[in-house]
Amino acid sequence: MKNVSFQKQYETLELITVPSFGYELLREVLLPDLLGKETASILYWAGKRLARRYPLDTFDEIIAFFEKAGWGTLTATKERNDELEVELTGAIVTARMSINDNCSFQLEAGFLAQQIEQQKRCVAEAYEQQKKRAKKVIFTIKWDRKDEVTE
Repeated sequence: MKNVSFQKQYETLELITVPSFGYELLREVLLPDLLGKETASILYWAGKRLARRYPLDTFDEIIAFFEKAGWGTLTATKERNDELEVELTGAIVTARMSINDNCSFQLEAGFLAQQIEQQKRCVAEAYEQQKKRAKKVIFTIKWDRKDEVTE
């Protein structure tokens, strides 16, 4: 794929609307069929890879990326010295949870982990916790200031 900036790619595609059904066929049917039991871990890795391709400088840019990608609405809820908790909500999150009891948000988790790692300049990991009754996903992103990234 040609290295096109996120903004240019978004501007080219933003006026084209595609039903969520097609996206979900790929994400919840085809990928699990192809990847099997490794689906969640591969999606986490893929999310990290996407974040490297589209590095963002601020958390506000991450929020905007989630909206533009159709992943849902991201909101920071708590931040501590070495941890950030965020919520993912929205119609797509609600729909995915109601259709598939085993849906995964590991793509988003990997993306968040890598973005925070790049912004904080230290190794980060993200953990997903689904709140089905509340129809939201809580991500806890943790980083270790002693484990700096030198790239």
